[in-house]
Amino acid sequence: MSLETDFIVIGSGVAGLRASIALAGSGACVTVLTKDKASESNTEYAQGGVAVVLSDDDNAELHEEDTLTAGAGLCDPEAVEALVTEGTKYIKELIDWGTEFDRDGGRLVFTREAAHSRRRILHAHGDSTGKEIVRALIVRAGREKSINLMPFANTESLLVSDGRCVGVRFLDPILRAPRNIFAKAVILCTGGAGQLFLHTTNPPVATGDGMAMAYFAGAEMADMEFIQFHPTALNVEKAPRFLLSEAMRGEGGILRNKYGERFMARYDERSELAPRDIVSRSIVAEMRSTGTRTVFLDMTAMDEVFLKERFPKIYETCKFYGLDIAKHLLPVSPASHYFMGGVRTDLHGRSSVQGLYAAGEVTCTGVHGANRLASNSLLEGLVFGARAGEAAVSDSSEFRVRSSELESAELETRNLELGTGLATAVKKRVKRSMWERVGILRDKDSLRRALREFQQIAKSNLSISSNNFVTLALLVAEAAFWREESRGAHFRTDFPDKHENWQVHSVQKTGHEIYGSKTINFGVKEL
Repeated sequence: MSLETDFIVIGSGVAGLRASIALAGSGACVTVLTKDKASESNTEYAQGGVAVVLSDDDNAELHEEDTLTAGAGLCDPEAVEALVTEGTKYIKELIDWGTEFDRDGGRLVFTREAAHSRRRILHAHGDSTGKEIVRALIVRAGREKSINLMPFANTESLLVSDGRCVGVRFLDPILRAPRNIFAKAVILCTGGAGQLFLHTTNPPVATGDGMAMAYFAGAEMADMEFIQFHPTALNVEKAPRFLLSEAMRGEGGILRNKYGERFMARYDERSELAPRDIVSRSIVAEMRSTGTRTVFLDMTAMDEVFLKERFPKIYETCKFYGLDIAKHLLPVSPASHYFMGGVRTDLHGRSSVQGLYAAGEVTCTGVHGANRLASNSLLEGLVFGARAGEAAVSDSSEFRVRSSELESAELETRNLELGTGLATAVKKRVKRSMWERVGILRDKDSLRRALREFQQIAKSNLSISSNNFVTLALLVAEAAFWREESRGAHFRTDFPDKHENWQVHSVQKTGHEIYGSKTINFGVKEL
Protein backbone atom coordinates (compact mmCIF):
# COMPACT_ATOMS: atom_id res chain seq x y z
CA MET A 1 0.00 0.00 0.00
CA SER A 2 1.37 3.42 -0.97
CA LEU A 3 1.50 6.53 1.17
CA GLU A 4 0.61 10.11 0.29
CA THR A 5 1.90 13.44 1.61
CA ASP A 6 2.28 17.01 0.38
CA PHE A 7 6.08 17.13 0.32
CA ILE A 8 8.93 14.71 0.88
CA VAL A 9 12.30 15.79 2.26
CA ILE A 10 15.10 13.22 2.13
CA GLY A 11 17.68 13.92 4.82
CA SER A 12 17.66 15.58 8.22
CA GLY A 13 20.81 17.68 8.26
CA VAL A 14 20.72 21.47 8.36
CA ALA A 15 19.40 21.76 4.77
CA GLY A 16 16.70 19.12 5.21
CA LEU A 17 15.43 20.46 8.51
CA ARG A 18 15.40 24.08 7.31
CA ALA A 19 13.58 23.06 4.11
CA SER A 20 11.03 21.12 6.19
CA ILE A 21 10.35 24.13 8.40
CA ALA A 22 9.86 26.33 5.32
CA LEU A 23 7.44 23.79 3.83
CA ALA A 24 5.50 23.41 7.07
CA GLY A 25 5.13 27.18 7.25
CA SER A 26 2.71 26.95 4.33
CA GLY A 27 0.53 24.52 6.26
CA ALA A 28 1.67 21.58 4.14
CA CYS A 29 2.15 18.02 5.38
CA VAL A 30 5.86 17.18 5.23
CA THR A 31 7.40 13.70 5.47
CA VAL A 32 11.13 13.62 6.27
CA LEU A 33 12.85 10.35 5.39
CA THR A 34 16.26 9.66 6.94
CA LYS A 35 18.68 6.78 6.43
CA ASP A 36 19.61 6.66 10.12
CA LYS A 37 18.40 8.49 13.23
CA ALA A 38 17.21 12.05 12.65
CA SER A 39 20.40 13.63 14.01
CA GLU A 40 22.86 11.47 12.01
CA SER A 41 24.18 13.56 9.14
CA ASN A 42 27.30 15.40 7.99
CA THR A 43 25.92 18.49 9.75
CA GLU A 44 26.30 16.84 13.15
CA TYR A 45 30.01 16.31 12.48
CA ALA A 46 30.69 19.93 11.44
CA GLN A 47 33.21 21.20 13.99
CA GLY A 48 34.67 24.25 12.27
CA GLY A 49 31.68 26.51 12.68
CA VAL A 50 29.50 28.66 10.48
CA ALA A 51 30.70 31.76 8.62
CA VAL A 52 28.41 34.77 8.86
CA VAL A 53 28.59 38.55 8.60
CA LEU A 54 27.67 39.75 12.09
CA SER A 55 30.80 41.33 13.59
CA ASP A 56 31.37 45.09 13.53
CA ASP A 57 34.46 44.98 11.28
CA ASP A 58 32.91 42.71 8.62
CA ASN A 59 30.53 43.16 5.70
CA ALA A 60 28.85 41.08 2.99
CA GLU A 61 31.19 42.34 0.28
CA LEU A 62 34.25 41.01 2.12
CA HIS A 63 32.64 37.62 2.75
CA GLU A 64 31.59 37.47 -0.91
CA GLU A 65 35.11 38.35 -2.09
CA ASP A 66 36.69 35.65 0.11
CA THR A 67 34.22 33.05 -1.20
CA LEU A 68 34.82 33.98 -4.84
CA THR A 69 38.59 33.88 -4.36
CA ALA A 70 38.47 30.40 -2.80
CA GLY A 71 36.19 29.18 -5.62
CA ALA A 72 38.95 29.69 -8.22
CA GLY A 73 36.79 31.24 -10.90
CA LEU A 74 33.86 28.81 -10.82
CA CYS A 75 31.56 30.41 -8.24
CA ASP A 76 28.26 31.82 -9.41
CA PRO A 77 28.26 35.45 -8.15
CA GLU A 78 24.46 35.51 -7.72
CA ALA A 79 24.53 32.37 -5.58
CA VAL A 80 27.37 33.74 -3.45
CA GLU A 81 25.56 37.06 -3.00
CA ALA A 82 22.45 35.22 -1.83
CA LEU A 83 24.54 33.18 0.61
CA VAL A 84 26.35 36.06 2.31
CA THR A 85 23.45 38.54 2.38
CA GLU A 86 20.65 36.18 3.44
CA GLY A 87 22.92 34.17 5.71
CA THR A 88 22.88 36.84 8.41
CA LYS A 89 19.08 36.68 8.59
CA TYR A 90 19.02 32.91 8.96
CA ILE A 91 21.72 32.83 11.64
CA LYS A 92 19.81 35.44 13.64
CA GLU A 93 16.75 33.24 13.20
CA LEU A 94 18.70 30.26 14.59
CA ILE A 95 19.70 32.31 17.62
CA ASP A 96 16.05 33.25 18.15
CA TRP A 97 15.22 29.54 18.01
CA GLY A 98 17.62 28.79 20.83
CA THR A 99 20.90 27.88 19.13
CA GLU A 100 23.64 28.40 21.71
CA PHE A 101 26.62 29.88 19.90
CA ASP A 102 29.70 30.58 22.01
CA ARG A 103 29.75 33.94 23.79
CA ASP A 104 32.09 35.95 25.99
CA GLY A 105 30.31 38.20 28.44
CA GLY A 106 27.13 37.99 26.40
CA ARG A 107 28.82 38.91 23.10
CA LEU A 108 29.17 36.42 20.27
CA VAL A 109 32.73 35.09 19.83
CA PHE A 110 34.07 35.16 16.27
CA THR A 111 37.11 33.18 15.14
CA ARG A 112 39.11 33.19 11.93
CA GLU A 113 39.83 30.29 9.59
CA ALA A 114 41.95 29.77 6.51
CA ALA A 115 41.23 32.08 3.53
CA HIS A 116 38.88 34.34 5.52
CA SER A 117 39.90 38.01 5.69
CA ARG A 118 37.96 38.61 8.91
CA ARG A 119 37.06 36.82 12.14
CA ARG A 120 33.53 35.75 11.15
CA ILE A 121 33.24 32.12 12.25
CA LEU A 122 30.70 31.32 14.96
CA HIS A 123 31.11 28.17 17.03
CA ALA A 124 28.88 26.32 19.44
CA HIS A 125 30.26 24.41 22.45
CA GLY A 126 33.74 24.93 21.03
CA ASP A 127 33.84 22.32 18.30
CA SER A 128 30.27 20.96 18.14
CA THR A 129 28.66 23.63 15.98
CA GLY A 130 26.83 21.36 13.56
CA LYS A 131 25.49 19.20 16.37
CA GLU A 132 24.09 22.24 18.19
CA ILE A 133 22.46 23.63 15.04
CA VAL A 134 20.80 20.27 14.32
CA ARG A 135 19.58 20.11 17.92
CA ALA A 136 17.96 23.54 17.67
CA LEU A 137 16.42 22.78 14.26
CA ILE A 138 14.99 19.44 15.44
CA VAL A 139 13.39 21.21 18.41
CA ARG A 140 11.98 23.89 16.09
CA ALA A 141 10.73 21.31 13.58
CA GLY A 142 9.10 19.42 16.45
CA ARG A 143 6.78 22.39 17.01
CA GLU A 144 5.34 21.88 13.53
CA LYS A 145 2.71 19.18 13.82
CA SER A 146 2.65 18.78 10.06
CA ILE A 147 6.28 17.52 9.96
CA ASN A 148 6.58 13.74 10.22
CA LEU A 149 10.14 12.53 10.84
CA MET A 150 10.64 8.96 9.66
CA PRO A 151 14.06 7.62 10.77
CA PHE A 152 15.70 4.44 9.46
CA ALA A 153 13.74 4.78 6.20
CA ASN A 154 16.32 4.18 3.49
CA THR A 155 15.26 5.74 0.17
CA GLU A 156 15.88 3.43 -2.78
CA SER A 157 14.91 5.54 -5.78
CA LEU A 158 12.92 8.51 -7.02
CA LEU A 159 9.60 7.93 -8.78
CA VAL A 160 9.11 9.81 -12.05
CA SER A 161 5.89 10.09 -14.07
CA ASP A 162 5.72 12.00 -17.39
CA GLY A 163 9.03 13.70 -16.62
CA ARG A 164 7.99 14.85 -13.14
CA CYS A 165 9.28 13.54 -9.83
CA VAL A 166 6.16 12.43 -7.97
CA GLY A 167 7.59 10.57 -5.01
CA VAL A 168 10.09 8.04 -3.75
CA ARG A 169 10.37 4.34 -3.10
CA PHE A 170 11.84 3.59 0.33
CA LEU A 171 12.38 0.70 2.70
CA ASP A 172 9.65 0.86 5.33
CA PRO A 173 11.48 0.35 8.67
CA ILE A 174 8.45 -1.34 10.22
CA LEU A 175 7.28 -3.52 7.33
CA ARG A 176 10.90 -4.07 6.20
CA ALA A 177 9.74 -3.97 2.63
CA PRO A 178 9.84 -1.45 -0.25
CA ARG A 179 7.01 1.07 -0.25
CA ASN A 180 6.01 4.04 -2.43
CA ILE A 181 5.19 7.48 -1.08
CA PHE A 182 3.81 10.15 -3.42
CA ALA A 183 3.99 13.94 -3.08
CA LYS A 184 3.74 17.25 -4.92
CA ALA A 185 7.53 17.59 -4.82
CA VAL A 186 10.65 15.97 -3.40
CA ILE A 187 13.55 17.89 -1.84
CA LEU A 188 16.87 16.04 -1.74
CA CYS A 189 19.02 17.00 1.25
CA THR A 190 21.06 13.82 1.45
CA GLY A 191 24.50 15.35 1.91
CA GLY A 192 27.72 14.35 0.23
CA ALA A 193 29.62 11.21 -0.67
CA GLY A 194 32.87 11.24 1.30
CA GLN A 195 32.55 7.48 1.83
CA LEU A 196 33.60 7.00 -1.82
CA PHE A 197 37.18 7.36 -0.59
CA LEU A 198 39.28 5.05 1.56
CA HIS A 199 40.04 7.86 4.02
CA THR A 200 37.25 10.28 4.91
CA THR A 201 36.02 12.49 7.71
CA ASN A 202 32.41 11.71 6.76
CA PRO A 203 30.04 9.44 8.73
CA PRO A 204 29.06 6.00 7.30
CA VAL A 205 25.76 7.36 5.90
CA ALA A 206 27.56 9.71 3.46
CA THR A 207 27.54 7.33 0.49
CA GLY A 208 26.04 9.71 -2.08
CA ASP A 209 22.80 7.82 -2.70
CA GLY A 210 20.88 11.07 -3.21
CA MET A 211 23.19 12.21 -6.00
CA ALA A 212 22.96 8.83 -7.73
CA MET A 213 19.16 8.71 -7.41
CA ALA A 214 18.86 12.17 -8.93
CA TYR A 215 21.17 11.17 -11.79
CA PHE A 216 19.12 8.06 -12.58
CA ALA A 217 15.94 10.17 -12.43
CA GLY A 218 17.35 12.33 -15.25
CA ALA A 219 18.78 15.26 -13.27
CA GLU A 220 21.87 17.07 -14.47
CA MET A 221 24.99 16.75 -12.31
CA ALA A 222 27.65 19.47 -12.24
CA ASP A 223 31.27 19.86 -11.12
CA MET A 224 31.61 16.30 -9.85
CA GLU A 225 35.41 16.45 -10.18
CA PHE A 226 35.71 18.93 -7.32
CA ILE A 227 36.09 17.14 -3.98
CA GLN A 228 37.63 18.93 -1.05
CA PHE A 229 40.13 16.98 1.03
CA HIS A 230 40.53 18.18 4.59
CA PRO A 231 44.25 18.43 5.35
CA THR A 232 44.14 17.46 9.02
CA ALA A 233 42.33 14.25 9.86
CA LEU A 234 43.61 12.25 12.84
CA ASN A 235 45.91 9.53 11.51
CA VAL A 236 46.01 6.84 14.18
CA GLU A 237 46.05 3.13 13.36
CA LYS A 238 42.63 1.45 13.71
CA ALA A 239 40.97 4.80 14.50
CA PRO A 240 38.45 6.56 12.25
CA ARG A 241 39.74 9.62 10.39
CA PHE A 242 38.41 12.05 12.97
CA LEU A 243 38.53 15.65 11.72
CA LEU A 244 40.86 18.03 13.52
CA SER A 245 39.16 21.32 12.84
CA GLU A 246 40.46 24.07 10.57
CA ALA A 247 40.05 26.29 13.61
CA MET A 248 43.00 24.59 15.29
CA ARG A 249 45.29 26.11 12.67
CA GLY A 250 43.26 29.30 12.81
CA GLU A 251 44.12 29.55 16.51
CA GLY A 252 47.84 29.09 15.80
CA GLY A 253 48.40 25.36 15.27
CA ILE A 254 51.60 24.49 13.36
CA LEU A 255 52.21 21.65 10.90
CA ARG A 256 55.50 19.77 11.32
CA ASN A 257 57.13 16.90 9.45
CA LYS A 258 58.64 13.77 10.99
CA TYR A 259 61.82 15.72 11.84
CA GLY A 260 59.82 18.30 13.79
CA GLU A 261 60.37 20.93 11.11
CA ARG A 262 57.69 23.47 10.23
CA PHE A 263 57.24 23.06 6.47
CA MET A 264 54.19 24.93 5.15
CA ALA A 265 56.08 28.19 4.43
CA ARG A 266 58.06 26.30 1.77
CA TYR A 267 54.84 25.67 -0.16
CA ASP A 268 52.78 28.83 0.39
CA GLU A 269 53.41 32.24 1.94
CA ARG A 270 50.18 31.90 3.97
CA SER A 271 51.65 28.81 5.66
CA GLU A 272 49.05 26.93 7.76
CA LEU A 273 46.34 29.43 6.78
CA ALA A 274 46.54 28.66 3.05
CA PRO A 275 43.37 27.22 1.43
CA ARG A 276 42.61 23.58 2.18
CA ASP A 277 43.56 22.25 -1.26
CA ILE A 278 47.02 23.82 -1.02
CA VAL A 279 47.59 22.57 2.53
CA SER A 280 46.44 19.05 1.55
CA ARG A 281 48.75 18.88 -1.47
CA SER A 282 51.60 20.32 0.57
CA ILE A 283 51.16 17.62 3.20
CA VAL A 284 51.15 14.92 0.50
CA ALA A 285 54.35 16.38 -0.99
CA GLU A 286 56.01 16.53 2.44
CA MET A 287 55.02 12.96 3.28
CA ARG A 288 56.47 11.77 -0.02
CA SER A 289 59.72 13.69 0.44
CA THR A 290 60.19 12.33 3.97
CA GLY A 291 58.96 8.81 3.18
CA THR A 292 56.17 8.84 5.76
CA ARG A 293 52.39 8.48 5.86
CA THR A 294 51.77 11.30 8.31
CA VAL A 295 52.72 14.79 9.41
CA PHE A 296 51.98 16.38 12.78
CA LEU A 297 49.76 19.18 14.07
CA ASP A 298 51.46 21.01 16.93
CA MET A 299 49.21 22.79 19.46
CA THR A 300 51.67 22.55 22.38
CA ALA A 301 52.48 26.27 22.49
CA MET A 302 48.92 27.00 23.65
CA ASP A 303 47.41 27.02 27.11
CA GLU A 304 45.93 23.65 28.13
CA VAL A 305 42.84 25.21 29.74
CA PHE A 306 42.17 27.22 26.56
CA LEU A 307 42.47 24.10 24.37
CA LYS A 308 40.11 22.09 26.58
CA GLU A 309 37.49 24.84 26.45
CA ARG A 310 37.97 25.72 22.78
CA PHE A 311 38.10 22.15 21.43
CA PRO A 312 36.33 19.93 23.99
CA LYS A 313 35.21 17.20 21.59
CA ILE A 314 38.60 17.06 19.85
CA TYR A 315 40.37 17.05 23.24
CA GLU A 316 38.33 14.10 24.50
CA THR A 317 38.58 12.14 21.23
CA CYS A 318 42.36 12.52 21.07
CA LYS A 319 42.58 11.59 24.76
CA PHE A 320 40.68 8.37 24.00
CA TYR A 321 43.46 7.47 21.56
CA GLY A 322 46.20 8.32 24.04
CA LEU A 323 46.98 11.82 22.79
CA ASP A 324 46.99 15.05 24.79
CA ILE A 325 46.55 17.94 22.35
CA ALA A 326 48.29 20.30 24.80
CA LYS A 327 51.39 18.07 25.14
CA HIS A 328 51.68 15.77 22.12
CA LEU A 329 52.20 16.28 18.42
CA LEU A 330 49.05 15.02 16.72
CA PRO A 331 49.53 12.69 13.71
CA VAL A 332 47.44 13.94 10.78
CA SER A 333 47.00 13.40 7.06
CA PRO A 334 44.38 14.47 4.48
CA ALA A 335 41.01 12.77 4.01
CA SER A 336 38.04 13.35 1.73
CA HIS A 337 35.72 15.87 3.30
CA TYR A 338 33.28 17.78 1.07
CA PHE A 339 31.72 17.59 -2.40
CA MET A 340 31.53 20.91 -4.26
CA GLY A 341 29.74 19.15 -7.14
CA GLY A 342 26.33 17.53 -7.14
CA VAL A 343 22.81 17.97 -8.46
CA ARG A 344 22.76 21.06 -10.68
CA THR A 345 20.18 23.54 -9.36
CA ASP A 346 19.06 27.09 -9.87
CA LEU A 347 19.11 29.70 -7.10
CA HIS A 348 15.99 28.22 -5.52
CA GLY A 349 16.92 24.56 -5.42
CA ARG A 350 15.16 23.52 -8.63
CA SER A 351 16.86 20.66 -10.45
CA SER A 352 16.47 19.95 -14.17
CA VAL A 353 13.69 17.46 -13.30
CA GLN A 354 10.31 19.02 -12.58
CA GLY A 355 9.17 18.40 -9.02
CA LEU A 356 12.69 17.56 -7.82
CA TYR A 357 14.50 20.09 -5.63
CA ALA A 358 17.76 19.85 -3.74
CA ALA A 359 19.71 21.76 -1.08
CA GLY A 360 22.96 21.43 0.81
CA GLU A 361 26.00 19.33 -0.07
CA VAL A 362 24.04 17.11 -2.48
CA THR A 363 23.77 20.11 -4.84
CA CYS A 364 25.94 22.25 -7.03
CA THR A 365 24.52 25.76 -6.67
CA GLY A 366 27.70 27.56 -7.70
CA VAL A 367 28.31 28.81 -4.16
CA HIS A 368 31.55 26.89 -3.66
CA GLY A 369 32.98 26.85 -7.17
CA ALA A 370 36.11 24.73 -7.45
CA ASN A 371 36.99 24.94 -3.75
CA ARG A 372 34.71 25.61 -0.77
CA LEU A 373 35.64 28.42 1.60
CA ALA A 374 35.86 26.99 5.12
CA SER A 375 32.65 27.14 7.20
CA ASN A 376 30.36 28.17 4.30
CA SER A 377 28.59 24.79 4.14
CA LEU A 378 26.32 25.14 7.18
CA LEU A 379 25.31 28.59 5.96
CA GLU A 380 24.55 27.18 2.50
CA GLY A 381 22.30 24.51 4.03
CA LEU A 382 20.30 27.12 5.92
CA VAL A 383 19.94 29.63 3.08
CA PHE A 384 19.26 27.24 0.23
CA GLY A 385 17.26 24.79 2.35
CA ALA A 386 14.82 27.62 3.10
CA ARG A 387 14.86 28.76 -0.55
CA ALA A 388 14.17 25.25 -1.86
CA GLY A 389 11.27 24.78 0.55
CA GLU A 390 9.70 28.10 -0.44
CA ALA A 391 10.13 27.39 -4.16
CA ALA A 392 8.61 23.91 -3.87
CA VAL A 393 5.50 25.36 -2.22
CA SER A 394 5.16 28.15 -4.78
CA ASP A 395 5.77 25.96 -7.84
CA SER A 396 3.41 23.13 -6.87
CA SER A 397 0.40 25.15 -5.71
CA GLU A 398 -1.65 23.86 -8.65
CA PHE A 399 -0.40 20.26 -8.54
CA ARG A 400 -2.55 17.62 -6.88
CA VAL A 401 -1.29 14.31 -5.53
CA ARG A 402 -3.41 11.42 -6.76
CA SER A 403 -1.71 8.30 -5.49
CA SER A 404 -4.42 5.97 -6.86
CA GLU A 405 -3.72 7.21 -10.39
CA LEU A 406 0.04 7.22 -9.93
CA GLU A 407 0.06 3.65 -8.63
CA SER A 408 -1.39 2.46 -11.91
CA ALA A 409 0.65 4.86 -14.05
CA GLU A 410 3.85 3.95 -15.87
CA LEU A 411 6.42 5.01 -13.29
CA GLU A 412 10.03 5.43 -14.30
CA THR A 413 12.10 3.72 -11.64
CA ARG A 414 14.87 1.17 -11.40
CA ASN A 415 14.78 -2.58 -10.93
CA LEU A 416 14.39 -3.02 -7.20
CA GLU A 417 14.43 -6.80 -7.13
CA LEU A 418 18.17 -7.07 -6.53
CA GLY A 419 18.26 -6.10 -2.86
CA THR A 420 19.47 -2.92 -1.23
CA GLY A 421 22.67 -3.49 0.72
CA LEU A 422 26.00 -1.95 -0.25
CA ALA A 423 28.19 -5.01 -0.85
CA THR A 424 31.36 -4.95 1.26
CA ALA A 425 33.55 -6.20 -1.60
CA VAL A 426 32.26 -3.50 -3.96
CA LYS A 427 32.65 -0.80 -1.32
CA LYS A 428 36.25 -1.73 -0.49
CA ARG A 429 37.29 -1.99 -4.13
CA VAL A 430 35.76 1.36 -5.10
CA LYS A 431 37.07 3.21 -2.03
CA ARG A 432 40.66 2.07 -2.55
CA SER A 433 40.62 2.85 -6.28
CA MET A 434 39.08 6.28 -5.68
CA TRP A 435 41.73 7.12 -3.07
CA GLU A 436 44.68 5.89 -5.10
CA ARG A 437 43.62 6.99 -8.59
CA VAL A 438 41.01 9.77 -8.20
CA GLY A 439 42.35 11.38 -5.05
CA ILE A 440 44.32 14.50 -4.16
CA LEU A 441 46.76 14.13 -7.06
CA ARG A 442 45.39 12.88 -10.41
CA ASP A 443 46.72 12.08 -13.87
CA LYS A 444 45.42 10.69 -17.15
CA ASP A 445 46.69 7.13 -16.75
CA SER A 446 45.42 6.67 -13.18
CA LEU A 447 42.03 8.13 -14.04
CA ARG A 448 41.74 5.89 -17.11
CA ARG A 449 42.51 2.81 -14.99
CA ALA A 450 39.90 3.88 -12.43
CA LEU A 451 37.27 4.33 -15.14
CA ARG A 452 37.96 0.88 -16.56
CA GLU A 453 37.69 -0.72 -13.14
CA PHE A 454 34.42 1.04 -12.27
CA GLN A 455 32.93 0.17 -15.66
CA GLN A 456 33.81 -3.47 -15.06
CA ILE A 457 32.22 -3.45 -11.59
CA ALA A 458 29.09 -1.75 -12.97
CA LYS A 459 28.49 -4.73 -15.28
CA SER A 460 28.05 -7.03 -12.27
CA ASN A 461 24.72 -8.04 -10.79
CA LEU A 462 24.62 -5.22 -8.24
CA SER A 463 22.16 -4.13 -5.58
CA ILE A 464 20.63 -0.66 -5.78
CA SER A 465 23.04 0.73 -3.15
CA SER A 466 26.09 -0.84 -4.80
CA ASN A 467 25.00 0.43 -8.21
CA ASN A 468 24.57 3.93 -6.76
CA PHE A 469 28.07 3.79 -5.25
CA VAL A 470 29.80 2.64 -8.43
CA THR A 471 27.84 5.07 -10.61
CA LEU A 472 28.91 7.99 -8.43
CA ALA A 473 32.53 6.88 -8.61
CA LEU A 474 32.23 6.77 -12.40
CA LEU A 475 30.78 10.29 -12.54
CA VAL A 476 33.62 11.70 -10.42
CA ALA A 477 36.34 9.88 -12.37
CA GLU A 478 34.81 10.84 -15.72
CA ALA A 479 34.64 14.53 -14.79
CA ALA A 480 38.20 14.46 -13.43
CA PHE A 481 39.43 12.80 -16.64
CA TRP A 482 37.57 15.38 -18.75
CA ARG A 483 39.02 18.47 -17.02
CA GLU A 484 42.55 18.83 -18.39
CA GLU A 485 43.76 21.54 -16.03
CA SER A 486 44.29 22.10 -12.31
CA ARG A 487 41.75 24.34 -10.56
CA GLY A 488 40.80 24.55 -6.91
CA ALA A 489 40.49 21.11 -5.35
CA HIS A 490 41.04 19.34 -8.69
CA PHE A 491 44.75 18.83 -9.34
CA ARG A 492 46.17 17.07 -12.40
CA THR A 493 49.91 16.42 -12.22
CA ASP A 494 49.92 16.14 -16.03
CA PHE A 495 48.06 19.48 -16.37
CA PRO A 496 49.32 21.47 -13.35
CA ASP A 497 48.21 24.91 -14.50
CA LYS A 498 44.83 26.67 -14.53
CA HIS A 499 43.56 27.78 -17.95
CA GLU A 500 40.97 30.40 -18.85
CA ASN A 501 39.36 28.21 -21.51
CA TRP A 502 38.53 25.67 -18.76
CA GLN A 503 36.57 28.22 -16.72
CA VAL A 504 33.44 26.16 -17.32
CA HIS A 505 31.33 23.74 -15.29
CA SER A 506 31.24 20.06 -16.14
CA VAL A 507 27.70 18.80 -16.74
CA GLN A 508 26.70 15.10 -16.81
CA LYS A 509 23.35 13.50 -17.55
CA THR A 510 22.21 9.96 -18.34
CA GLY A 511 22.46 9.19 -22.04
CA HIS A 512 24.58 12.26 -22.83
CA GLU A 513 28.26 13.01 -23.20
CA ILE A 514 29.86 15.21 -20.54
CA TYR A 515 30.08 18.84 -21.61
CA GLY A 516 31.15 22.25 -20.31
CA SER A 517 28.74 25.05 -19.39
CA LYS A 518 29.67 28.69 -18.75
CA THR A 519 26.82 29.02 -16.25
CA ILE A 520 25.83 26.77 -13.38
CA ASN A 521 22.33 28.06 -12.71
CA PHE A 522 19.72 27.54 -15.38
CA GLY A 523 16.20 28.78 -16.00
CA VAL A 524 16.27 31.02 -12.94
CA LYS A 525 12.73 31.92 -11.97
CA GLU A 526 12.42 34.39 -9.13
CA LEU A 527 9.72 33.78 -6.55
